[in-house]
Amino acid sequence: MPETIRHRLATGGWKELEFAPFREKVAIHWIRPFAGDQPGVALLKYEPGASVPRHLHQGLETILVLDGVQSDEAGDYGRGSYIVNAPGSEHSVWSDTGCVVLIQWDRPVRILNEERA
Repeated sequence: MPETIRHRLATGGWKELEFAPFREKVAIHWIRPFAGDQPGVALLKYEPGASVPRHLHQGLETILVLDGVQSDEAGDYGRGSYIVNAPGSEHSVWSDTGCVVLIQWDRPVRILNEERA
């Protein structure tokens, strides 16, 4: 990860980065898009009430919550929470209040259900 991105993450400068639409009420800032067998790394910004439907992790996923609260069926994860989702695991994700997370996917996820569980 380039030093400028590391510095921005550590100091809240991610607030000034440009985000593009990703899913309804979820925007993305790619730090490193998927390339061949290389993992994807991005920031996801959830608006209040945003959700990602039930999905299958086809590879390892790691998340660091930078701001707000991200939730799934296992609980609520506030700022500073580190979440690991193993290959083969499934869940849906939402944020009632909005949040920003740093996420790394070994492989893209596969959406299973368009409704929040």
